[in-house]
Amino acid sequence: MELQVGVKIVLQNEEGKYLVLKRSKEKYPDVLDPWDIIGGRINPGTPLLENLQREVTEETGLTIFGTPHVVAAQDILRGNERHVVRITYVGRATGEIQLDLDHTEYRWCTAEELAGFGDALDQYFRAVLATLE
Repeated sequence: MELQVGVKIVLQNEEGKYLVLKRSKEKYPDVLDPWDIIGGRINPGTPLLENLQREVTEETGLTIFGTPHVVAAQDILRGNERHVVRITYVGRATGEIQLDLDHTEYRWCTAEELAGFGDALDQYFRAVLATLE
């Protein structure tokens, strides 16, 4: 079984809204829940927060400020082939959003607005969001 570790971040703005990104159908044709938060796999040997900042910069061009804190650690089991450990942080960032090619749009949303996304919102983020309310 392959073990992978991923880091994610729930970014909030000054209004308390959450940033979500829509995954590109071209890059992720099999994804049923296209809206998710920023994140990805870590580079082994690199600290978690450095990996997190790399993902934020790559996906949005933003820079994390302050120290984000961990709000969840989740097991994602993909059959007998892969075990992903997903560590999710909450934090803030500065800068102007410049999406990478893996995403087609972004939105800043309240928790109530995100609830309206239904199954279009990543299931693991939905679980984390429920703990933040």
